[in-house]
Amino acid sequence: MLFDDEKCTGCNNCVEICQVDVFLPGNEKGGSPVVAFPGECWYCGCCVMVCPSEEAITLRHPLINHVHYMPIKDLIAWE
Repeated sequence: MLFDDEKCTGCNNCVEICQVDVFLPGNEKGGSPVVAFPGECWYCGCCVMVCPSEEAITLRHPLINHVHYMPIKDLIAWE
């Protein structure tokens, strides 16, 4: 997950919606939240959906979560 502090509006919607508390409220009122536990992110996309600012939060799924797709005809030919 990537968080761009400069594009953040400080609404803290991400803090409220995150199910695993990746975000913590910022120290200043109306300030950007703190990404405290990025490794705990489930990549559910809730924070991205509630964020009023485009591209303030970007999800980058870890490579281990990417599924390799092989069409069945290629799989049969491979055997």
